[in-house]
Amino acid sequence: MKETDILIIGAGPVGLFTVFEAGLLGLNCELVDNLDKIGGQCIELYPDKPIYDIPGVANQTGKEHIEALLEQIKPFDYNVHLNTRVEKIEPKEEKWVVKTNNGSEFLTHNIFIAAGAGSFESRRPPVEDPDKFLGNGIEYAVRDKSKYKDKEITIFGGGDSALDWSVELAKTAKKIFLVHRRDEFRGAKHTESQMRKLVKEGKIELKIPYVIKDINGTDKFEGVNLMHFESKDIETISCDEALFFFGLNKQLGPILDWEVELKEKKIAVNTENFQTSKDGIFAVGDINTYPGKLDLILCGFHETTLAVQEAFKRINPGERVPFGYTTSNKGLQEKLKVNKN
Repeated sequence: MKETDILIIGAGPVGLFTVFEAGLLGLNCELVDNLDKIGGQCIELYPDKPIYDIPGVANQTGKEHIEALLEQIKPFDYNVHLNTRVEKIEPKEEKWVVKTNNGSEFLTHNIFIAAGAGSFESRRPPVEDPDKFLGNGIEYAVRDKSKYKDKEITIFGGGDSALDWSVELAKTAKKIFLVHRRDEFRGAKHTESQMRKLVKEGKIELKIPYVIKDINGTDKFEGVNLMHFESKDIETISCDEALFFFGLNKQLGPILDWEVELKEKKIAVNTENFQTSKDGIFAVGDINTYPGKLDLILCGFHETTLAVQEAFKRINPGERVPFGYTTSNKGLQEKLKVNKN
């Protein structure tokens, strides 16, 4: 059984930043993630998608953001366990025993649940055998935008992902068809304005109100059949690629068995230290909920910063948290400088 100050469930941006905040206070961490790579949704769903709301960074792709966070935590003491799922947690005096699907066990004062949306899977289109051409014409996420250069692409959806990728891929694609069942979008207004400008310029063809009827092709992907949402007329589009952005089916998985308080399939926390209904178990990032909650990476950074302060107090009862600005911490500056060199 491995002992650690903080056991972090989820190796996405907030989980990685937890390592940084813990490192500033001299705490060590073990990171556990069910995926086969570090980065969470940033890597799994939008590695090439620009992120614009990280303070001090004009724009950064999901992949670049994870790389920057990994560089930031290099000086600190942590280990990562991928393809590993936490199955069971048990109290042991003032600590927790954490057991995983592959037989690993950890003893920790603090558990940080930074699992994003929980376990997730992209919603499939309501057609027969939707994954027949998965990876060869059909995708539910963009992992390499260079794949779509000079191609005709049909994009389905009305949220941020559909709008963002329609605008982004229009820069290099031969043509974009954007399909939605109504002329109202759920994404950012600014991005919608960009999309409509590209429609006027002829770079995007907006297909409204349509829904998917069939995916065409026998041995290879050939395109899609659309059905007019009102008249039920069928229209065939020949294209090279189709992207479906119908959102995610979210599952909390074993978290449901851990007896932490839930509200609307998220973990309830207090906003003083983002602790759950169980002492020593914290929830940070998109997995938690509280009045005024926003699902933004920068909010998760704020949450875990305060949570780590409480984690230190649990490990060192009665001690003052050694808070200090990094600009005045000479020891940390030297450590970071050595790492940079």
